[in-house]
Amino acid sequence: MKMKFVNRTWLGFLAIGALVQALGADEMTAYQLIKEGNRYVGEESKDKVVQIRSERSVAGLTPIIWYIVYYDPDASMKATEVKFGAGRKLSVKRPFRLLEPVTGDTSTLDRSKMKVDSDKAIQIALKEPMLDKLTIKATELKLVRAGDMFERDNKAPVWRVRLWAAKLRNPNREADIGEVVLAAEDGQVLKTDLHINRVD
Repeated sequence: MKMKFVNRTWLGFLAIGALVQALGADEMTAYQLIKEGNRYVGEESKDKVVQIRSERSVAGLTPIIWYIVYYDPDASMKATEVKFGAGRKLSVKRPFRLLEPVTGDTSTLDRSKMKVDSDKAIQIALKEPMLDKLTIKATELKLVRAGDMFERDNKAPVWRVRLWAAKLRNPNREADIGEVVLAAEDGQVLKTDLHINRVD
C-alpha cells in the first residue's frame, strides 16, 4: 500500500514538472505554427491561411492554445482547422461552421502582408498609453481579414489583441478591458477599443 502511494505521488510530481516545463518553454509564434500546420493539411492547403486564433493565455501573456484555419477545397466548409497546444498538434478537423464564411481562395489572408507575428503584436498592443498604469495579465489573439472596416485591402490581415488586466481593489481578479486592432503588415494600430474603467 505504501509503495502504491509513493508511486502515485512520484507520478504526480512528474506530471506537474512536465506542465511547468511546457508553460515555461519559449512558445512557438503563430507564423511558426503555420509552417508546422502545413504538415497536417493537403498540398492545396499549405500556407493558405483563412484565420488564426488563440485561446486566452494562462499564467502569462503568451497564449499556448492556437487554431490555424487553412483553406481546403475538399472540405464542405472549405476549411481545415489544426489545433496546437504548447507547439504540439492536438487535433485536425474540418469544422462545420466558421466565424466567417469561406467561399474560396478569395477568403485566404494575404500571406505577403503577414509580417508582424503574434509575439510582436502583443508587444505593440501593450505599448498603448492607456495601459501604462495597468497590470496586464492575459491576452487572446485573432488574425483575420481587414474586410471593410479599415482603409486597407479587403484581404489584408489584421491582429485583434484582446487584453485582461488585474483589478485595482483585488489584483487576484481580472477584467476584460477590450482590444487593440493592428495591421499585420506594418504594426500600425488601426483601432483601440479599451475600457480601463472595468478594473475599478
